[in-house]
Amino acid sequence: MTTFYIEQFGCRATQADGAAIERQLSAQGCVAAAEAGSADFVVLNTCTVTAAADAQARDAIRKIHAANPATRIIVTGCYAQRAPEEIAALPGVTEVVGNSHKPEIPHLLTTIAAATPLPVRENPVPYHSAPILSGDIFDVSDVLVAPVLGGEGNRTRPTLKIQDGCNSRCSFCVIPFVRGRSRSLPVATVLAEIQRLADSGFREIVLSGINLGTYGRDLVPRVAFPDLLRRILGATGVERLRISSIEPLDVTQDLIELFAQNERIAPHFHMPLQSASNRILAAMHRWYRAEHYARRVELIREWLPGAAIGADVITGFPGETEEEHAATVRFLEERPFTYLHVFSYSLRPGTRAAALAGHLSGRVIKRRARELRALGEAKAAQFRESQIGRTLRVLTLHRDPKDDCTQTPALSGNYLSVRLPEVLPHNQWRTITLAQINGKDLLAAPRETSLVPVEATL
Repeated sequence: MTTFYIEQFGCRATQADGAAIERQLSAQGCVAAAEAGSADFVVLNTCTVTAAADAQARDAIRKIHAANPATRIIVTGCYAQRAPEEIAALPGVTEVVGNSHKPEIPHLLTTIAAATPLPVRENPVPYHSAPILSGDIFDVSDVLVAPVLGGEGNRTRPTLKIQDGCNSRCSFCVIPFVRGRSRSLPVATVLAEIQRLADSGFREIVLSGINLGTYGRDLVPRVAFPDLLRRILGATGVERLRISSIEPLDVTQDLIELFAQNERIAPHFHMPLQSASNRILAAMHRWYRAEHYARRVELIREWLPGAAIGADVITGFPGETEEEHAATVRFLEERPFTYLHVFSYSLRPGTRAAALAGHLSGRVIKRRARELRALGEAKAAQFRESQIGRTLRVLTLHRDPKDDCTQTPALSGNYLSVRLPEVLPHNQWRTITLAQINGKDLLAAPRETSLVPVEATL
């Protein structure tokens, strides 16, 4: 019996890939291990959006190999696609599989297991530079262009990846080079997967992609993303849909109105801003300006006053002045963001930004990042405060055994972390009143709830 463990890094799309691999391995008779240290194989599903993400993956490989030298490590994902030779040279790596060949991992793992006996625990795998299974992600061949894998990725709120790749060329971003061109899951497949998840008892499903708003532009006939949402709502029994990150220019009034008119869509928008300086946005090759983004935020607030509005922000882009950093801070301060994801600019080999003049010192970038993160924390606290007294429907989540044993975590449609003052199974709807703030959580008023019956929990 071959055992495996999947260690995940990066975005929801990457997590969905890992979940799809797990499902395929299980279908082949492999058994998921509870932890990396007890697995015959560890599949490391990597991110490469920043240098820190690369370093995190290398550190994980070293720790897994040191803890159990007999474990065979298969490294895949975006870092494996971008720099396979770099990973192959690390002791403990059995095989490097780029995104171009990620669907072949289940067959590869079982082939390796069958070809040579697995080493006993006390004997390490002999060191060698690992084989590389990778190819041009832009190749027109169906063999080399990895399909959109879908996946589940979360035990309570599964992630379904419906789109992969990106046709944009933001100057700081390496992801188009490691994910390839934009590709969409066919509508019929999306509907079938969502219905399968709903039939399995999942109540909230998260739609993800690398550039989600471009969904359907490669299909024949073309399908607009809002129209896909309408078809999902009309043809499946999903109780709540949530969308992951979506580009601001894809947040149209039509999309916002659809959210406002349908309670089955979570009122939650995550739109990458990156900068509020128009000069920096142009240098980043971002195809909007600060005023365009601001109008989207205004429309969301007009139609959905209680919605969550999150943003990605990159600080320290080459040539960014103190005045431009201050302009971004002011832009964020003046608008009703509910949380921020702050990224320090990271040079990515092969990107246009890597060749720009004016790269800033690490000290300056870290200081600016601290300022933006503090602002993000303040915005989140303000939003939590504004929600006190509201009645919301929340979905109960898995309890961490280390958490308070008298409470149950839950998530609202507008992305608030809530604690219920009772112990409940996960995957149940609760209608609650938000009573008080406890750190980064909101506490529900005791017993002022109505339980929605559930036939089976996941």
